Amino acid sequence: MAVEPARTEYPPTGRAVDAEAADLRRTGLHPDFWYPVAVSRSVPRNSARAAVFAGERMALYRGASGTVYALEDRCAHRQVPLSMGVVEGEALRCCYHAWAYRGNGRISQIPYLPKGVGRPPRGVRSYPVREAYGLVFVFPGDPDKADRTPFPHLPEFGSPRYRTMTFSRTVRCHYSFMHENLLDMNHQFLHRGVLGRIRPELLGYETGPRSVEARYLFVPGGGRKDRGAGLLSAEGLGGGRDPDLITVRTEYPYQTLRAVPEKTGRPAFSLWVVYVPVDAEQRTHHAYGLLMIAKPPVPGVLRLAWPLIRRFAERVFAEDRMAVEAEQRAWDEQGADWNHEIFPVILDVREVLRRNGVPIRPASGRCGTAACPATEPPGEHQPPG
Repeated sequence: MAVEPARTEYPPTGRAVDAEAADLRRTGLHPDFWYPVAVSRSVPRNSARAAVFAGERMALYRGASGTVYALEDRCAHRQVPLSMGVVEGEALRCCYHAWAYRGNGRISQIPYLPKGVGRPPRGVRSYPVREAYGLVFVFPGDPDKADRTPFPHLPEFGSPRYRTMTFSRTVRCHYSFMHENLLDMNHQFLHRGVLGRIRPELLGYETGPRSVEARYLFVPGGGRKDRGAGLLSAEGLGGGRDPDLITVRTEYPYQTLRAVPEKTGRPAFSLWVVYVPVDAEQRTHHAYGLLMIAKPPVPGVLRLAWPLIRRFAERVFAEDRMAVEAEQRAWDEQGADWNHEIFPVILDVREVLRRNGVPIRPASGRCGTAACPATEPPGEHQPPG
C-alpha cells in the first residue's frame, strides 16, 4: 500500500523558480558527517597518500603502529604537499625540508632550527579519522561534532553469512544525480540488456527531514539477462521466477539498497554507498560502495559465482555512470537544471538533499577543477577477494 508523504510543491514544469537559489546542483554535501576517502589497503603501513573532500586536500598516512592519520595536505613551511612526505614512526616528515608533523598536525621537529631562535608555526589542520569496513573515513567538518555524529552501521558486513564486494569508482557528476538514479527504479529500461524485461512496481515510499525510502517489487518479465543478475535475485541458482522486494533509502548523506526475495524474508544482498565530492565545485565525486551478498547453503558456491556477480555489478554501474555523466554534461551546457521531473520520490529526495546540504564554496585560491592532480584518486581500487 502506497504511503503518501507531505511534499514540497513545485512548479508544474519541475524547474526551479530561482535557479541560483534552488538549483540542487549548486548545493554542496554537508561536511559534518563521516566520509570514506580511501580504501584501507591503499594506505599501507609507513606510507602516505593524497586524499580529497570537495577540494580540500588531505594527506593520509599510516604510522608504524598501524594507526591512520589525516592532515591538511600542505607543509606550513613552503606549502609542499605532505602526502609526498616520509613516515617515521607516528610522524610524517615533509619531503622538502624534513619538517616533522605529529598525527594532530603539530610540528614536532624542524631539523635545522637553532635552539632558542624563534618558534615554529603551530602546524596544519588534522582531521578525525576512523577505519572501518575496509575504508578510511574522515570527518571534514567541525571536529567537535565528530564523536557525537552517528557512524554508518552495517550489520551484514563481517557476518559469516555474507561476503562483501568493495567498489571505489570516480564518476564525473554532482552527487545528487547518483541519489536520484538509485532511488528511481523506473530507469530499469537502461539495463534491459543486463536485467532483461524486469518490471519494477512502486509499493510505497516515505519521506522524513533527512531521508527518503522507496519500496519496489521487481517482477521478472522474461528476456535475456546477465547470469550474475540471476545469482543476486530471487531466482538464485535454481532459476526460479519469484519477485524481489527492493528497498532503497537515502539517509543523508548515505544510500542503501536491500533486496529480499519475497518468499524468504532474508536479504539476498545489501548495498551501502556514499558519493564523496572530489572537486570544489562538486561536479565530480568518488563513489564508495559495499555490496554484501548472502552465502547460499552449499559451501563454495558463492566463491565460484563471484566473477559472474562482479561482472554483472560492473556492467550495471557502467550503464548508470554513462547516464548520470550525460545528465551532468547537460547541466554544464545549460547552466541550470532544466529537468522536468514528475516522479514524487525524486522530488522528495531532491528536497532532502537541498535542505541538508550547504552552499558550494567558491574555488578561488584552491584547486576546483577535475584537472587538479590532488583531486584525482591514484587509481580505481578493485574489490577484495
